[in-house]
Amino acid sequence: MLFLKDPQSYKFSYIAQVSRLVNEPCIFPGLPTVFATFALFFDNNSLSIVFRLTSCILIMTKLHPVLVKAVVQALQTIFAEGRHADKVIEQTLKSNPKWGSRDRAFIAESVYDIVRRYRLLYEIEGAQPASLADWYRIFGIYHLLNEQELPPWVEFEGVKKSRIADKTAALQQVRAIRESVPDWLDALGAAELGDQWEATLQALNQPAQVVLRANTLKTNREALAKQLAEEGVETAPFGDGEALVVKKRQNLFTTKAFRDGLFEVQDGSSQLVAPFLDVQPGMRVIDACAGGGGKTLHLAARMQNKGSIIALDTEGWKLEALRKRATRAGASIIETRPIGNNKVVKRLYGSADRVLLDVPCTGLGVLRRNPDAKWKIDATFLDRVRQTQAQILQQYSAICKPGGKLVYATCSILPSENEAQVARFLEANPNTFRLISQQSILPQDEGFDGFFMALMERVG
Repeated sequence: MLFLKDPQSYKFSYIAQVSRLVNEPCIFPGLPTVFATFALFFDNNSLSIVFRLTSCILIMTKLHPVLVKAVVQALQTIFAEGRHADKVIEQTLKSNPKWGSRDRAFIAESVYDIVRRYRLLYEIEGAQPASLADWYRIFGIYHLLNEQELPPWVEFEGVKKSRIADKTAALQQVRAIRESVPDWLDALGAAELGDQWEATLQALNQPAQVVLRANTLKTNREALAKQLAEEGVETAPFGDGEALVVKKRQNLFTTKAFRDGLFEVQDGSSQLVAPFLDVQPGMRVIDACAGGGGKTLHLAARMQNKGSIIALDTEGWKLEALRKRATRAGASIIETRPIGNNKVVKRLYGSADRVLLDVPCTGLGVLRRNPDAKWKIDATFLDRVRQTQAQILQQYSAICKPGGKLVYATCSILPSENEAQVARFLEANPNTFRLISQQSILPQDEGFDGFFMALMERVG
């Protein structure tokens, strides 16, 4: 039995680090796996941590050079080459198949977290990183801010805890720096969301939850949860639909349940769209901005594989991915059509019982799963995407037949991309469409992505 007493030395951040080590493969090659159960006891201001250990070595803080190098190289690629973080991380993890699950988790979580906190980190450093050496210092600052000790590597020379603490205290008085967003975005968010902006920013800086949607063409939520549990994946149901929240991050795509098409990874907010569109078996439905098809597959399941769905997109490779997903899911009513010109859309005018327009947007509602987006967009991009949204809504709405329904949706949190776009459309088409209902979801509401959807009916 090992007793550790000292609330100043063993802070909550260390406890969190230890809890992630419990019953997990060690991220440091050559060290044994840690098996432990622990209990925390509070007595006034003192803290005792009791560990029951079985033939193990417990390392509170340790960095491995190969893993840190992978992190800083990935960061340099993301920012210097403008590549998407998820693709860079995927490529990095594939580069060394010998890395274990904890090694891979360390790399992915470190990269995402540093991207999220990028502005605060470079403001502490005093300049934006331009070289690999700069990125090592950024990593060092990040590691110290997490109350971890740095090893005496030459890459971390000059990264001093006392200096970082002083600068951090001053910089955190500025919201845009504290929450790590560009000044223009902070001003825009405050103008559009008012008092809700602060809580929204804080929520967007939290890691995204992993949410699954049970494929009701093949299973139900309860049966899926049971099968995943048998494969070592613990989940918890959310809401009244098909959503399961994964309790612990792990590779889900190697499970038999995934290979058999029993679930799709789909955020909780995104899962609200198909029910909102009110599809029924036998209908003709057109998903006009289908992308990779997560919502398309959900629509097919809601329709019990009866009727027809036409999935449109300007990117043919996305539709190819959708076809593969549909085969795995057993969704046989989906037809894909790339939008090569306006004729593809015009041929569909007045033909659909239901139309889904999940239009391009800034993606500000999904920053916690795509944190690099806030460093890639600017005010000019926002202006362009608003124009695109208005054009798509005006042109593609004609696909809906009289008496049919249309949903306009975005993964943005900005009213200028959401309620304002719908209001302008209805004002321009007063005798053609009427608003039935609309819903705006902020990331702090339920802990899922920010999202917006408006349901309209064609009346003329």
